[in-house]
Amino acid sequence: MIVYDLVCDAGHRFEGWFHSAEDFDAQTQANGLRCAVCGSAAVRKVPGGTYLPHGAGCPDPLPAPAAGQAGSAEAASLMERVVRYLVANSEDVGRQFPEEARRIYYEDVEARAIRGTASRAEIEALKDEGIEVLALPTETPRTTH
Repeated sequence: MIVYDLVCDAGHRFEGWFHSAEDFDAQTQANGLRCAVCGSAAVRKVPGGTYLPHGAGCPDPLPAPAAGQAGSAEAASLMERVVRYLVANSEDVGRQFPEEARRIYYEDVEARAIRGTASRAEIEALKDEGIEVLALPTETPRTTH
């Protein structure tokens, strides 16, 4: 699974999830992609977020939005729901993430959603190979019952 940051000609940013880079290209050529906000078919990829490692020697996490900042509670709630969904619907491959991502990308194994851990160098190597990865927050939201 590949996640791209997309933007339409009206400037609306949104994410698109694709089985492969070829899937994105095919949908783009067939005008199958539409802006999630205005419906425009003039959609293109834009640079996404940066991978932020965790652990010793890494920078401090970004500060939380200021209290009372418009939309901050809604954004945090949405992010929590997205992370919960991704965790619940992916296989944790742990430290084998770089190797398993390559196996999926090169179609040595059946494509599936995976998650795990990787160093900054491993992430950069994956990106250099054209393998898209998405960094999740290091703390998984707790499930409430």
